[in-house]
Amino acid sequence: MPTPPPFDPELAAVLAVLRDEIPSRLTPDMIPDLRRRRAAQAFGPDDDLTLDGAYTETGHHAPGHDGADVPLLLWRPTGTTAPVGTLYWIHGGGMIMGTHRGAEIPALLQTAHELGLALVSVDYRLAPEHPHPAPVEDCYAGLTWAAKHADDLGLDPRRLVVGGASAGGGLAAATALLARDRGGPDLLGQLLVCPMLDDRNDSVSARQMAGTGVWDKVANATGWGALLGEAAGGPDVPPYAAPARAQDLSGLPPAFLDVGSAETFRDEVVDYASRIWKAGGSAELHVWPGGFHGFDSMAPQAALSRSAAAQRLPWLRRIIGV
Repeated sequence: MPTPPPFDPELAAVLAVLRDEIPSRLTPDMIPDLRRRRAAQAFGPDDDLTLDGAYTETGHHAPGHDGADVPLLLWRPTGTTAPVGTLYWIHGGGMIMGTHRGAEIPALLQTAHELGLALVSVDYRLAPEHPHPAPVEDCYAGLTWAAKHADDLGLDPRRLVVGGASAGGGLAAATALLARDRGGPDLLGQLLVCPMLDDRNDSVSARQMAGTGVWDKVANATGWGALLGEAAGGPDVPPYAAPARAQDLSGLPPAFLDVGSAETFRDEVVDYASRIWKAGGSAELHVWPGGFHGFDSMAPQAALSRSAAAQRLPWLRRIIGV
């Protein structure tokens, strides 16, 4: 077993405190409990997520590819009549948990407010009850609906960025591939925060972090197994399920990717960025030394977390033109 890289000392102290709450090895039998915990952390319908009135929240539904309704939440700047750019957000949760009104929404709204953007969050269906292609098709359906109805919603369809964290980052990358291959919607960028990209689960970083940190090799097998069943890790997984499987990464919108050095996804994220460059594309990559998976959301006050969060705003500013 390769020796794992060290955790940042400040983050290691946080991990020690959270050890019982966030076990590294997650197995399929733990999914119901994990969902209950995640639901308890999410915001309810009566919680105010308007930044003290700076935003107006509205709910919408997009028609899914198989007839299902795809719930969307839109936060639009209050008092603005001109069309605004949009961050289309896909939540994380290993493909097996999470909601579009999760704990990350206030920080995303702060980022959107800084740039004068709207925020759209999609509530895609979860595996294993809804395996591939349901999650990514839901994400794509919500994106195309938002772009199609941009005028009615007060959005600028020419200023659209797709983003997500963890499983949401992987789904955002897959949604960008679908948008390229299906002829739209046009995207200005893809914001991929510690994205879950590769079902093969056999990189050096996956082996290094086995049994430690957050979301180790066993947890990763649980997530990919829920999404893909017995096909996970096999020869026939499509790129819209696992973007690392894509043979062609040309023609994609500029990407921002970040990842911790001490997490399972490190090598697949670095490789994805490198392959975008090799295909002639644009990618900004950050590898945070000693960062575990999702460190910036679990320990937002840590120095490394503040550094990581600070890098996304200037990239978005450049990409979206504000």
